[in-house]
Amino acid sequence: MSPFLKLLGINIILYSPKRWLMLLPFVIAIFSCNRKEADPADYSKVFTPVFNKTTHFFDFNQPDRAIKYLDSAFSHINNPSVNDKFRFYSLHYVYQQKVKHQYNLALLYADSMLMIAKNSVSRPQYVSNFAEGNYAKGDAYFNLKKFNEAYQCYFQGYVISKDYVNQKSLADYTYRMGMIMYKQAHYNLAANYFKESYSQSLLIQGPDRFPAFYRRQELLDNIGESYIYTGDIDSALVYFDKALKCVNDNSTKFKVRSQLLETARGVIYNNKGEALMILGRHNEAKELLKKSIAINLNKDGDNGDALLAEIKLGKIYLATNKNDSLFSLLGTILQQLNTIKNEDAEADWNHLMGSYYLQKKNAAKAIAYIQEYNSLKDSTAKKLSSFKETDVNQQLANFEKENEIQDLSNNNKLQYIYLEVAIICAVMAIIIVFLLWRNWLISKHDVATVKTLNEAINDQKISLEKALDEIKNSSQEKDRILRTVAHDLRNPLGGIASLSSIMVDETDDEDLKYQLKIIKDTSADTLELINEILEATNNTSTGLQKKLIGVDSLLNNSIELLRFKAAEKHQRIVFEGLETDDQLYINREMIWRVISNLISNAIKFSPVDETISIKAVQRDNHVQIAITDHGIGIPDDMKDKVFNMFTDAKRPGTIGEKSFGLGLSICKQIIEKHNGKIWFESDTKTGTTFFIRLPKPKKQELMVMDADLNQQTVSK
Repeated sequence: MSPFLKLLGINIILYSPKRWLMLLPFVIAIFSCNRKEADPADYSKVFTPVFNKTTHFFDFNQPDRAIKYLDSAFSHINNPSVNDKFRFYSLHYVYQQKVKHQYNLALLYADSMLMIAKNSVSRPQYVSNFAEGNYAKGDAYFNLKKFNEAYQCYFQGYVISKDYVNQKSLADYTYRMGMIMYKQAHYNLAANYFKESYSQSLLIQGPDRFPAFYRRQELLDNIGESYIYTGDIDSALVYFDKALKCVNDNSTKFKVRSQLLETARGVIYNNKGEALMILGRHNEAKELLKKSIAINLNKDGDNGDALLAEIKLGKIYLATNKNDSLFSLLGTILQQLNTIKNEDAEADWNHLMGSYYLQKKNAAKAIAYIQEYNSLKDSTAKKLSSFKETDVNQQLANFEKENEIQDLSNNNKLQYIYLEVAIICAVMAIIIVFLLWRNWLISKHDVATVKTLNEAINDQKISLEKALDEIKNSSQEKDRILRTVAHDLRNPLGGIASLSSIMVDETDDEDLKYQLKIIKDTSADTLELINEILEATNNTSTGLQKKLIGVDSLLNNSIELLRFKAAEKHQRIVFEGLETDDQLYINREMIWRVISNLISNAIKFSPVDETISIKAVQRDNHVQIAITDHGIGIPDDMKDKVFNMFTDAKRPGTIGEKSFGLGLSICKQIIEKHNGKIWFESDTKTGTTFFIRLPKPKKQELMVMDADLNQQTVSK
């Protein structure tokens, strides 16, 4: 049987304590709720070959191809069964959760799984599908950091399946509880849960599949990590050795997974090295950490784990006074931090840099790095505080009580139904008499009531007119409503655009493809407008994070990215840079957005085969950038409106390109935030030139930035 079949009992995975587990389409939980390893016999004859071929693509690490084939083949299946539909959505869930890391989309697919589960035709089928859907939804919530919702989904899946429970489900449930206890810093409890899950996994009957083995070595490693935090280092070393033995003993059995086995070794070497470092056995720890880095720093390894191993190696260099080796290693780590985002590693890097400069007697630099370290640690602590304060066992107990209360409530409702029927029959006669009497009284007061209503309507009209005047005069309320509507529309429109794009690529029906393309283009245009509205209404509150940026490199980057767009209209972009290289102290992303917007406008409003010129000029205390086109120009009656937000001074491009009228308003806000100036000179005959003036950095800023850049150069 294909390894991927083993995984489809439940398409979810939690993360290893210190290292978020590598993306592996097949390393998914070993849990199965009364289902025989997603037996293909559970599916219709038409869907079975589709399922087998899809899992084949997943087995050979071709997830994009797998999903494309699945969508195409499934669309041709008439009357798919409940399990066919359920597995279709679960495969999409795996793709979004594990491959794309689109956890919001994964959550939608998990909801679809639960909806299909409700159509199950038997109790075992319902339990299997409902439990799997809840666990999948719980993992999506877990990745979205919505831990309370995740716990509730896990618990619902556990409650519905506990009467049908098997060793796979027990092992998976205790594994989850171990992960939750670990993240709450209850390390003794976590170790006990991991041990229990390991023991349960050994009782699972049947051939030893790769996911089951991989989970076992992970559990042994997790136990060792838990013992590091309890201070029981000797026990931690015992379990790390067991994990290594588990990997080595299975090397010949799973040769096709040799790279994954090597990566697992690298992770265990890293953790064992940490334990030896705590014991002061620095030479042994250093050798293990170097082996771990050599394994996981390559393209197919766990680069994030390699980064953590390098941090630990740096601590050893610091402790053994090997300052030259420490400084060289810190330079390498800095390069990796630019691509691998890890706040803990970044904090430790700053701490090591501070310690290095303390040893070098450079107090000023040491203090700067230590302050950055404290800031990053405070940020990480705030993110984890709410989770660590949550008592998971108490929450699960509360969910159990709620479930019992709900059962009692349902029983009471049945008993009350019979009583209510009898009471209703007796009361009906009284109600009829009462209604007749009440209507007779009402008829006497009809005229008075109409008069009262007219007066109330007049009063209400006056109140409404006042309210409307207040709304018209409240710009802040308008912006709030606008942002709310735009934000709520963005996600569904984004989904429509993505789904229609996929459907355009996969359909062969030209008429349908044309209609889908209209939907895709309309959704994309609307989404672009919504994004511009959100950006425009939020832009004034955005903070600036400035750096020294080369003017020519920034302009070249914008030009090269937009050359293809100009080429579509056979246009040419000519760039004249500064005579000598110069830098500005700016927010790169914001200024890049301004330059790109102005170049895009020049392309949009210039005829085919025209030339667009970009020129940068140095002045005494600023740099001036000019973007010139020979297009349709700006009429005189629009010139005083182009920088207004939501202006009506918008026109289509020379080949019908759409314009929303927000771009120049955003550009002006960004430039003014940088204490700069933006203006234009335009003529409907000769075209338009937009000018940007940005101040050069102050001398003090330049000295600070130069010092940091020199230090980074030395590190590299």
